[in-house]
Amino acid sequence: MKTFQHDGRCPICETAVTFTSQNDWFRDNLFCSKCGSIPRERALFKVVADYFPNFRDLSIHESSPSTRGASVKLLTECRAYTSSQFYPDIPPGTLHPQSGARCENLEALKFSDNSFDIFITQDVMEHIFDTKKAFQEIARVLKPGGAHIFTAPLINKGKKSECWASRKENGEIEYHHEPQYHGNPVDAKGALVTMHWGYDIAGYITEVAKTPTTIIMIDNIDLGIRAEYIDVLVSWKY
Repeated sequence: MKTFQHDGRCPICETAVTFTSQNDWFRDNLFCSKCGSIPRERALFKVVADYFPNFRDLSIHESSPSTRGASVKLLTECRAYTSSQFYPDIPPGTLHPQSGARCENLEALKFSDNSFDIFITQDVMEHIFDTKKAFQEIARVLKPGGAHIFTAPLINKGKKSECWASRKENGEIEYHHEPQYHGNPVDAKGALVTMHWGYDIAGYITEVAKTPTTIIMIDNIDLGIRAEYIDVLVSWKY
């Protein structure tokens, strides 16, 4: 396709930029000329800033952060931002011997109750086996009034969410459909897709984690927020 360019204002950079794509699949290719972010990252950060304008002073944890965009903004500007990655061969709650990154398993977090004002995940929840436990654990470590703000591709949209792969009691993986993998910053083999979520995810989280959840849909090309599957979900702990 012909190169797409649009001048606008990046919610992450908070300055005038040019959004550029060499591909008509904007979700992964509409980049900010300054921070390199893509649409879902800009959408997530806009929601964070809209709901928590004092985010720089809050306790924030991000699971599996990116090396650009919203993750870098939060890392550099928030005084109480922490992050973690999941390493299957590293005990949760400990540091990776080479990278120094903290290892955490969303299904069994090592943090104390009521630890964070905001918990962030970006395209992570479609890779979790025990989603009920993960959403419950995130709710547990949130402070009252806090929120899990996250993205996950809701590719089933109005259709019922589908389990794509599950874990048996003996630890073996059972594939219910053709295996799919997404990019994984800490594993070259990629991250196995376990769920194809639909809009019913909001009701599911509200039920299992007792955190009322809303889906926020943003389409604003002037902010570089235009693409498929860039909905932002906010789950509140009251």
